[in-house]
Amino acid sequence: MRVRLVNEFRFEAAHRLPQVPAGHKCERLHGHSFKIELAVAGPVDPKTGWFIDFSVVQDAWQPLHDTLDHNYLNEVEGLENPTSENLAKWIWDRLHPKLSSLVRVTVFETCDARCEYEGA
Repeated sequence: MRVRLVNEFRFEAAHRLPQVPAGHKCERLHGHSFKIELAVAGPVDPKTGWFIDFSVVQDAWQPLHDTLDHNYLNEVEGLENPTSENLAKWIWDRLHPKLSSLVRVTVFETCDARCEYEGA
């Protein structure tokens, strides 16, 4: 049996999008209550009955949370243009080497707008 497990995380941050057309509302400094979903997938161990301990995903996420939470994303190295698309890839690039079972990073910028990234 193969499963997909999803952990949800949240952080608060400010950003501005420097590459949008002049006058676009996202050109101005603003903030979001970001929600991140990290999905991992793999086979269930028949003996333990689980694929991975959720704490493995949580431990992998924690350093990124510490970097992003209550910060100005434009000042985070690699996020000078912090669109949802770039943020999803930035998270993937830092987590996938530690969490090879990662299959999707989802960034919710608002309650009803999200970006899903599944690697290159």
